[in-house]
Amino acid sequence: MVLNLMTEEISKSQNEIELSTPVQYLKSVGPARAKIFSELGVETVGDLLEYFPRDWNFLPEPIKINQMQPNKEAALVGMVESIDYQSFRRQPLFEALISDDTGICRIIWFHGGYLRNQLEPGQIVFAYGKVTIYKHQLQLTNPKFIVLDEEHSKSPEDLSGGIYPAAKELSNRQIKRIIKPVIEKIDELVYEFFDRGFLKKNILISRQDAFKWIHQPPDEKRLSQAKRRLKHDELFLMQLGLALRRYKVQHFSSATPCIYSAEIDSRIRKRFPFLLTEDQDSSIAEIVKDMGKTEPMNRLLQGDVGSGKTVVALYAALLAIANKMQAAIMAPTEILAGQHFLSIERYLKNSQVKRTLITGGLTGQKRTALLEEIKKGEINIVVGTVALLQSDIEFQHLGLVVIDEQHKFGVHQRAELRKQATPHCLVMTATPIPRTLAMTAFGDLDVSIIRHSPPGRSNIVTRRVEQKDRQKAYDFIRERLRAKKQAFFVYPRITAIEQNGDIKAATDEWINLSKNVFPEFKVELLHGQMPSEKKQEIMSEFRKGKIDALVSTVVVEVGVDIPNATIMVIEGADRFGLAQLHQLRGRIGRSEAKSYCFLFAETENETANSRLEVMTRCNDGFEIAEHDLRLRGPGEMFSTRQHGLPDLKIANIIDDFDLLVLARKNSFEMVTQDPMLIKQEHKNIRRALLHKFGDTLGLADIA
Repeated sequence: MVLNLMTEEISKSQNEIELSTPVQYLKSVGPARAKIFSELGVETVGDLLEYFPRDWNFLPEPIKINQMQPNKEAALVGMVESIDYQSFRRQPLFEALISDDTGICRIIWFHGGYLRNQLEPGQIVFAYGKVTIYKHQLQLTNPKFIVLDEEHSKSPEDLSGGIYPAAKELSNRQIKRIIKPVIEKIDELVYEFFDRGFLKKNILISRQDAFKWIHQPPDEKRLSQAKRRLKHDELFLMQLGLALRRYKVQHFSSATPCIYSAEIDSRIRKRFPFLLTEDQDSSIAEIVKDMGKTEPMNRLLQGDVGSGKTVVALYAALLAIANKMQAAIMAPTEILAGQHFLSIERYLKNSQVKRTLITGGLTGQKRTALLEEIKKGEINIVVGTVALLQSDIEFQHLGLVVIDEQHKFGVHQRAELRKQATPHCLVMTATPIPRTLAMTAFGDLDVSIIRHSPPGRSNIVTRRVEQKDRQKAYDFIRERLRAKKQAFFVYPRITAIEQNGDIKAATDEWINLSKNVFPEFKVELLHGQMPSEKKQEIMSEFRKGKIDALVSTVVVEVGVDIPNATIMVIEGADRFGLAQLHQLRGRIGRSEAKSYCFLFAETENETANSRLEVMTRCNDGFEIAEHDLRLRGPGEMFSTRQHGLPDLKIANIIDDFDLLVLARKNSFEMVTQDPMLIKQEHKNIRRALLHKFGDTLGLADIA
């Protein structure tokens, strides 16, 4: 009885499937295969529909051997009777004889020696290509072929269509068989998002046809149409989520506007002992305009290393302070937070503006007293790390939040810092972000760009150094150190790992450099596992010129400003990404003295060599970022999980940029017309959006 009820329930589940139905209840799946599907990221019927093929075959219908006609294309299914490799010919030849129930056909491949390990007598093959004549006999010359298993030999049509990313226990053929009945129910499962007018205007096929043809394309034209529709929808939903998030900040949050005047502008600019660049001025103008509104500013300030973003951020902070509010500046590391604080101290010397630095090491009564001052509004600027997010830190009137290198924080931390009020928000990054990525990762922010560095910065000469030239490089560096210039030596690891002894580590090389290579100079070690006080002490000594060379890990990647440092050595440079190499190089070239970056690398890896070649010929951060995006993809440039960049199943923000622009336009127009997606015609879009990107983009409140 119980067994009958279970059978009925499973039968019912298979007949009445929905997108949310677990794949376990599909025909031929069950608990064991459902577990394998789960490892492939497929939990539900909806996931299965979005488990898109990685490639597609468009194979012709096979004919019998006796139906072959000269100079026409033909596809045959037959058994391999014999093989012969004739290497002695002037043009080496691999020959196979295949047979079916109507005859025997000769197949030849010129220079086909590689086939000796692929074809053997007794195999069933599907071969397709052009029919030629040799000595009055029809044959196939250089055809494509697929070796069939016993079942495929009876139904080679299974080879056409999608080729899925398979698992050891779940073949491509099994996946196709499981998904086939789901495709047959596609009209009941998949709902349309748009009306006919929208589809016609944007040259899009229906969603139902798109899912049918992506899995079972009749031809390449309709496969292309299916890809276009599904890519548009994926990008559209992502951009729609960003548009809703932006609308929510603009219309459901209220910030205190900051009054701007010529007098305030003059007072702030007097703090900087130099004229601001044109790029800095235009960025400040955009920020001032934003901060003058009741709508909270949500702006991204992009600028290459050393371009002067900190000055722009300090201008914004002083504008908030001039309006009787506080400013918080958050950095990802203690070193960078300390660097920002030192810069602010330099510009605000003898100023009445009160400022403080908060890090994780601040404890006890000193911390308690400082937090009380912040709460009472007695501190104007608070600089810190993620420690600023701790619940016991309260501001009296937080008017501006500046977040530096935001991609190094979790996606929800920007919102966390705005928990007590809705301050204006300025996000800064020294990692130049290509337009493609900015439209996705930072799609809810307005963007200001500082493209040019302030005057007085030197160009950096970048050279790759191989093992045979290492001594020459050391000799050159020694001459620079004798000229009282300073150097960075950066390593991929703090300590060596036994199984990877070829990777040099900072601790070992510090001993080697200080004792053997540069014994006459002061060489110090810095890495992230040192106590905060020790790191600060070493950086202070280096800044004062008491240390000649600093051996470090990537802890110096951002924010360290040593104008006298003119040498950067990056050991194992092939192990770093382009953006990181560019960031490290940006630690030098901060004065008029000529600077040099040496990339020490021994590798035959093509991708790594491509990165190094780009570094030696290019100093433009935005161009480098474009190369990096192409080489590594967005998921590696920024951790998608941490940064909040949604996973895309079929679209590619680089290759499909035109579709991204179209999807962004369409999504922002929809939010303008229906900000909460409450219209009946948007019901399906709203449901799909919450299912696909609700958690990733923080859209739970539109449910």
